Amino acid sequence: MHMLQKLEPGAVSGLAAALSGAAQTPLSRRFVLAAMGGAGIGLVLGLKAEVAHAAPAGANAAGQAFNPFVKIAPDGTVTVIVKHLDKGQGIATGLATLAADEMDADWSKVTTQFAPADGKTYGNALFGGAQGTGGSTSIAASYTVYRTAGAAARAMLVAAAARQWGVDPATIKVSKGVVSAGSRSAGFGALAEAAAKEPVPAEPKLKEASAFTLIGKEGVHRVDNVAKTTGARIYTQDLKLPDMLVAVVAHPPRFGATPKSVDATAAKAVKGVQDVVMVPQGVAVLATTTHAAIKGRDALKVEWDESKAETRSTADMLADYRGALAKPGLPVETHGDVEAALKAPGVKLVEAEFEFPYLAHAAMEPMNAAAQVKDGAVTIWTGSQLPVADVPNAARTAGVSPDKVEIRTQWAGGSFGRRALASSDFVVEAVAIAKAHGKGVPVKLVWTREDDMKSGYYRPVYVHKVRAAVDASGKPVAWHHHVVGQSIIAGTFFEPMLVKDGIDDTSVEGTHGAYDIPNMKVELTTMKAGVPVLWWRSVGHTHTAYAVEVVMDQLARAAGQDPVAFRLAHATDERLKAVIRLAADKAGWGTPLPAGRTRGIAAHKSFNTYVAEVVEISLADAGVKVERVVAAVDCGVVVNPDVVRAQIEGGIGFGLGAALHDAITLDKGAVEQGNFDTYAPLRMSEMPKVEVHIVASDVAPTGVGEPGVPPLAPAVANAVLAATGRPVHRLPFAGQAFKPA
Repeated sequence: MHMLQKLEPGAVSGLAAALSGAAQTPLSRRFVLAAMGGAGIGLVLGLKAEVAHAAPAGANAAGQAFNPFVKIAPDGTVTVIVKHLDKGQGIATGLATLAADEMDADWSKVTTQFAPADGKTYGNALFGGAQGTGGSTSIAASYTVYRTAGAAARAMLVAAAARQWGVDPATIKVSKGVVSAGSRSAGFGALAEAAAKEPVPAEPKLKEASAFTLIGKEGVHRVDNVAKTTGARIYTQDLKLPDMLVAVVAHPPRFGATPKSVDATAAKAVKGVQDVVMVPQGVAVLATTTHAAIKGRDALKVEWDESKAETRSTADMLADYRGALAKPGLPVETHGDVEAALKAPGVKLVEAEFEFPYLAHAAMEPMNAAAQVKDGAVTIWTGSQLPVADVPNAARTAGVSPDKVEIRTQWAGGSFGRRALASSDFVVEAVAIAKAHGKGVPVKLVWTREDDMKSGYYRPVYVHKVRAAVDASGKPVAWHHHVVGQSIIAGTFFEPMLVKDGIDDTSVEGTHGAYDIPNMKVELTTMKAGVPVLWWRSVGHTHTAYAVEVVMDQLARAAGQDPVAFRLAHATDERLKAVIRLAADKAGWGTPLPAGRTRGIAAHKSFNTYVAEVVEISLADAGVKVERVVAAVDCGVVVNPDVVRAQIEGGIGFGLGAALHDAITLDKGAVEQGNFDTYAPLRMSEMPKVEVHIVASDVAPTGVGEPGVPPLAPAVANAVLAATGRPVHRLPFAGQAFKPA
């Protein structure tokens, strides 16, 4: 959900105005790279006076606050305040590593705690200062902030020791949480109280990369490893609060429908059911246990008004979308004369029409949130990915001012974009239920897998048409790309800021610029549909990378050239070329393969990170079997190599499930899939052997949570092309027959 990257540093005021319902002003869509620099230092050092207000409550709250990001307890435990939601991507480890390395802390005594909802203190510089997690921005936006916070804390510890011991600060050394000078030494905990009173240095000196002890080093374990392995980690689903009730909601079977009449007699007769309430989202059943709530919901008799519901089936929708391909779209980029180049003598033309389905996020932990509305205030417990939206939306729902809303962020079992909504759907639903119940007790809203699969948000359906050509020398000379799909921004409070001249950039990102093609035209047609849509891991790149990279292989064939050599000859970015070379080299591109196997490659830049992937496949009656994936990634400075590898590996598995068999389909507007029997994530038996090779770099770090996804599906498709001679223009592969040529 990286659209907020387009906001300028001052845009947060406009975003706040939009959230509060005030006048909205269109804002620039430029990517705010400058916000990663000096502004981040000011964020850390300029808020010393606000530490007492900003310091979070709850677990690990004890300790001296050195700044809004670092606390030290008397036992020497360093708590790093994490301003981004960790939903499995490892950001708590990454941010803690940055601060701890600059502090020279003992990693075994470093812990983390989520920040409160406080955009002024914990805003995301790449979201224009709005507080939120997404778009693979967390490390990029926080690299300088957390290093500076750690360096400032270290300098204050050194100053305190120098004052107590009467020595020159330059003679003091710090290592693994111990401050020493000659024969004297003291742990962080012993110095914490005095050090926290020292002046905050205006510009603490940051380490040279050669001095790093944690950043970029192998063997730095994740801060959540033990708790997750032992089951001690608490998620929203695990919450048990005093007097808490559990709620489930009967959502309409078709999007846009509303309850016409409700008979709750049988539901209220179920043992444990405490209340049945109407909320804008449907009919909620509250009970003492999840089982009782679900049983009560099953007993409801609801008649739905579907007069305004989406009633088209998937086939109807695709027919409408394909019809739109035949008409001109809105111009996204135009240079040269595409039509003339496509018709020039001697060119070889490639035409392809692509089809991409709705996709569910299918996070391991379905959506959930607990809410308490009491004494004019709202407390929310959830994995809050977008506090900048969750706070005002909850306030509006409860009828209180935003300063009366507290979010206690929990660890989240996945998201892939699902927990970051402009509408804050499940958070608002929990608050609405708690308010309607009116007893002031906490209410934990639980969405079952079926709830989220049938009533959630989805990656939109898209169709593409590409016409491209190479000349007699084999050089690509023309590319006409038309994208048709539903906007994820339209209809949200982001639209005035992030849709320019009718173009939602998330629909077309990644369609152009990777290769040197002199004549290019990209256009977009945005369709209306009643199905709620949302960013899905790697957003528009999920489909644009597929279309671009599959057509590139087709052009290479038309030119009679090797796919790797063809890409290297025409890629416009040296970093993209470097990952292509590395992946191809490590995969043994061009060397013989066992009988029945073929290779395919794809490369793509997304979220300012470059990834190339080479896959090996075999074909059988069961379809495509991916045997091996070799990935190369350039994400700038690497904070934790193991987390980088894990995210690329996870992206490969995530993308492979979508490529092989994932699709959400509609039957007269109703979602046909309900659980993992009908919407199958990648099975362990389908996961290939994966190798991840990281490009060493001193460039500012970029994201890794999403960039592993886009190249996977086209690389598989290109391996199928190599095996069969037939390109794959429809996803998923399931239901398509592939026979070796």
